[in-house]
Amino acid sequence: MRHHQNILDLISLKPDYIGFIFYPKSPRYAGNILKPETTALIPEHIRKTGVFVNAKSETIKETCRIFNLNTVQLHGEESTDQCLELKEEGYEIIKAFSLKDEKDKEKTNDYKEVCDFFLFDTPTHQYGGSGQKFDWSILAGFEPARPFFLSGGIESQDAPGILKGCPAMPYALDINSRFESEPGLKNIAAIEQFIKTIRKQ
Repeated sequence: MRHHQNILDLISLKPDYIGFIFYPKSPRYAGNILKPETTALIPEHIRKTGVFVNAKSETIKETCRIFNLNTVQLHGEESTDQCLELKEEGYEIIKAFSLKDEKDKEKTNDYKEVCDFFLFDTPTHQYGGSGQKFDWSILAGFEPARPFFLSGGIESQDAPGILKGCPAMPYALDINSRFESEPGLKNIAAIEQFIKTIRKQ
């Protein structure tokens, strides 16, 4: 997210996390729109999450300082050493993985000691979310070493059955492009209905 009023409207729904993308190539890049005065208004019980792709650690730390972020989501080829460095700085770390096969699932084990959460998304040639539906069946029989966020083209009609339909129980659901009226501007009514449906399960 990046627009002041849109963020304030979402806060009223009490989501667990709010994400801000700091990848300049993303159409949802927040760096030139988001204001520190806005993120300062977000209650402490909502995790303020910066999304980065192959950024230098100093850039990540400075961005987190400016916007008072407490969670870092890494969506590139970040090393275990960088994850550990940021974790030791006190940030909650979410490492994203695009899962295609067993090799990809095995790779997640390298990060189990340096991350708090994993995020599983649809494989794509570009970094970040593609908006394409993730084939959740790849998670069958898989026991991730960390609780995970389920991502990848989640939409309103998924709400009634997504938790029962996913072969492994996710810690959280990461929703984005299917709940937008334009890149970076969320449809609050659609998110409200989704959250209500999920929290009844």
